[in-house]
Amino acid sequence: MKTILVIGGGVTGLSAMYELQKWKKENGPDVRLVLVEESEQLGGKIRTVKQNGFVIETGADSIVSRKMETTTLLKELGLEDEVVYNATGISYIYTDGELKAIPEDSVFGIPASIESLANSSLVSAEGKVAALKDLYSKNETFTKNDSIGAFLEYFLGTELVEKQIAPVLSGVYSGNLSDLTIASTLPYLIDYKEQYGSIIKGFEANKQKFKGGQRKFFSFKNGLGSLIDSLENKLDEAEIFKNTKVSKIEKANGPYQVHLSNQEIIEADYVILSIPNISAEILIDDPELEREFAHLKNSSLISVYVGFDVPDSVLPADGTGFITANTDELSCNACTWTSRKWAHTSKSGNLLVRLFYKSSHPSFESLKGMELEELLQIALRDIEKSLGITAVPVTSEVTDWFEQMPNYLISHPKSVGALESILASSYPGIILAGCSYYGVGIPDCLNNGVESARKVIQTL
Repeated sequence: MKTILVIGGGVTGLSAMYELQKWKKENGPDVRLVLVEESEQLGGKIRTVKQNGFVIETGADSIVSRKMETTTLLKELGLEDEVVYNATGISYIYTDGELKAIPEDSVFGIPASIESLANSSLVSAEGKVAALKDLYSKNETFTKNDSIGAFLEYFLGTELVEKQIAPVLSGVYSGNLSDLTIASTLPYLIDYKEQYGSIIKGFEANKQKFKGGQRKFFSFKNGLGSLIDSLENKLDEAEIFKNTKVSKIEKANGPYQVHLSNQEIIEADYVILSIPNISAEILIDDPELEREFAHLKNSSLISVYVGFDVPDSVLPADGTGFITANTDELSCNACTWTSRKWAHTSKSGNLLVRLFYKSSHPSFESLKGMELEELLQIALRDIEKSLGITAVPVTSEVTDWFEQMPNYLISHPKSVGALESILASSYPGIILAGCSYYGVGIPDCLNNGVESARKVIQTL
């Protein structure tokens, strides 16, 4: 009997185990399936909390609809009737002491038409003229492995990037645009420039792909935790160990010796390492792996939810949240008006907002050592300054994701490739998986889980 061990019960690990179990049921191989999770519950960065009439997502809060169009997973899990979609509305950037609307006809802050550029209240006339360079200049040097920040500034100008694009794009990908590659963020920009001669015209020709009306993102009536619960309930042929940490993996003549925190040892023929890189790198004592793992970088995030016994209508009409542009004005990087964007999170219609504090913000150093109550007070000050709300909260939830947000730097693909090569040659059967390496969105993680499982299946 072969033993396949998945380390990490986040959405990637669950997806991998689900795919392995389907294969086992269809083909009847003599294999033992084991999943080990350090926490008391499965889900990783997906965790739904319900309190005082609010539905709160402490980690990921939605799934990109277009990335799930080709999968049958929701039907298999019986979740199709549980799907709820986001409400659309105006997104703002908080700058110069006020909320300024991000032009509606834009994608990640990048204008999707000349009209969108012309109507922006975030950029000066000079900045708009500089952005027109995109219409008549060719790309003769940039590749998908180059900096997304350098690429956008070259064709659209520094002001448009700094004031309108960077606040949005840096918020999505948790990093400085100069350090992020085109390939790891918006790889199609190179294609647009080549095909249409212009980034703006490329987005204009493809805007329907990004503007999918009300159905751009989705969640579930009872929160994203429904996805985790459904996957767990389906795993009836897998052994699942919670509250169990893996301390080390040793290479032997036969199966790998996987040491657990409860002093047990699992002998595994295959191991899918579906945990953050900072946890994976300490499991195998190998200087060569250690050097490559050191090249991977992460950032930190503090999420603060605040719920009020006041109606959601106190927010600006049709708005769904804001991003901060000037880091001196507020301590937060962004604020989602959750009850406005997701009706299922507040059945009573009362106000629920979520503030994001990232390690990229100058104030983060002073925040990361604070107690939960202190962080809540910082959030309340940001809410008062930006939204004018001074009500006493009826609920709050603070979550610290320390060193848990992958940064896909320019060197990232090379580092991941090197790790894969070392594992393939020196540790066959050990496979890296998860957002530390292959994509941060839930659909990316689900797909990566399936791909990781199939790598094992192919060798068997």
